[in-house]
Amino acid sequence: MREVNLSGIDLNLLPSLAALLRLRNVTRAAAEVGLSQPAMSRALSRLRQAFADPLLVRGADGFVLTSKAQDLLTRVSASLADLKSLYEDRTFDPAAVRRTVRIAASDVQTVLLGPAIMARLARTAPGVDVRMEPYSHDILKHMEEGALDLAFALATTSLPPGAMSERIATDRLALVMRRDHPRARRKWTIADYGNVDHAGIAILGDGLSDLDAQLAAAGVSRRIALVTPHFMAALAAVAATDMVTTISETFARRFADAFDLVLRRPPIKDTELAMTLVWSHVRGNDPFLVWFRAIVREAAQEVYGEMRFPG
Repeated sequence: MREVNLSGIDLNLLPSLAALLRLRNVTRAAAEVGLSQPAMSRALSRLRQAFADPLLVRGADGFVLTSKAQDLLTRVSASLADLKSLYEDRTFDPAAVRRTVRIAASDVQTVLLGPAIMARLARTAPGVDVRMEPYSHDILKHMEEGALDLAFALATTSLPPGAMSERIATDRLALVMRRDHPRARRKWTIADYGNVDHAGIAILGDGLSDLDAQLAAAGVSRRIALVTPHFMAALAAVAATDMVTTISETFARRFADAFDLVLRRPPIKDTELAMTLVWSHVRGNDPFLVWFRAIVREAAQEVYGEMRFPG
């Protein structure tokens, strides 16, 4: 079988070919396609040259198809339909989708948003599976290659070129300690941060955060005695020691009773955590991912409600 060089083929001839094969009449085919009769005759000549076959030959009652043309008849129509579909918006039915979504997430999103997302999928798209993946330094590359679809982040997270994001919810920081912590009943000042040990979370990096920048601006440094990639581990460690941690208020409140913890407003100016969803521009218009991002937004709006610190 000879190799075909597509760059040397005029695909504009395909509608003419389909009309000629179906109608077997140059004049009628020209009218259907919108060409003059001489233009259609020239198209037929070029098609004969391209396929190295006469395609239409004269018979007793007009043109008849050669065996090559008979073979092309149904294939050309199917090929034209496929080409047209490249430029048409495909109908999207979530209930009929069979697909796996991969999302870079910490245990905060896995615990807080995972159940709400899965509940919605069970009702509207039962064929969709979700895989929560660990973070890595080459997230955008994985997204562009299709190995990862989405990632959770903060609005303050620096995004590489080609990454797109949208804000899905607002959380805030909470100062968390065990209920009988020696400093549990006092009103904290920023200086107190330098007088206790801390449990920090490092998904990527050394565990330092925007909080440390605020402390440094106030001339305060803290000892991070424990660094872990898991927010749940930080809560467990705080529950068993005199360490404190400063993490998502929504997440900490979910487990405050289980770990016998108290939450306090941190003595810093900026406690807001703007939650975002990140994806690559390469696949940003994928109808399924556009729909799935809406599912995540709905889940986030359900989970992240009004937040109130105890007095």
